[in-house]
Amino acid sequence: MEIILTILVAFFAGMGAGLGTGFAGMSAAAVITPMLVTFLDIDPYMAVGIALSSDILASAVSAYTYGKNKNLDIKNGLIMMTSVLVFTIIGSYISSFVPSMAMGNFSVFMTFLLGIKFIVKPVMATKESMQVTEPKKRIIQSIVCGMIIGFICGFIGAGGGMMMLLILTSVLGYELKTAVGTSVFIMTFTALTGAVSHFAIGGFSNPLVWVLCIVFTFIWARIAAVFANKATHKTLNRVTGIILVILGAVIILFSIFFK
Repeated sequence: MEIILTILVAFFAGMGAGLGTGFAGMSAAAVITPMLVTFLDIDPYMAVGIALSSDILASAVSAYTYGKNKNLDIKNGLIMMTSVLVFTIIGSYISSFVPSMAMGNFSVFMTFLLGIKFIVKPVMATKESMQVTEPKKRIIQSIVCGMIIGFICGFIGAGGGMMMLLILTSVLGYELKTAVGTSVFIMTFTALTGAVSHFAIGGFSNPLVWVLCIVFTFIWARIAAVFANKATHKTLNRVTGIILVILGAVIILFSIFFK
């Protein structure tokens, strides 16, 4: 019975995380971590490590799919990724001197609100409109925005994928598919860094849950990315918004009723 519960929890956690990653560049940690902690009683720190591990392949296959369809900005993605990684460390260091704040649900509420935003006010920018911004200005924007995202993620400890998607679409004016493709490209490397550091510090356990989450997240992320790249902008905005609202609402309910 225990093995069946493990498989079911991993399947639904992987499905939610994979759909969130493939459609919106969302971090798997927002879905997988609370489900593993709530239903399988896995140590929260270890659950985050498993979620980050699941993020690596899911983000990589999503980035490959978006890149194959020419919906990926590698140049500015690398620049932003560097800023994100550096300022995540800085934010994390500074947060160690600040009293603990009730910010744990930041990424969950952000997921829910961002989903509503995509439904009510869809991103209708095009690749042509993206070209209006000068390359030099885009580089500066990528560095500054990467610094902001990295610092917030390091200081609060959550919200990376959603922060990137919000800033790429709302501040940098990215077309939605390119924004998601660039976001999952960056997330591949940030998730790898986070997973390695988590297991190096906390050790490794629960190999079955680890493998199942990685496999299920990978499969659903691939399915979502393929669908997203074939969908129209209107459909993609709507589907992305609905998925984010559902995931946000479900995780909020978990935190309320199963805590």
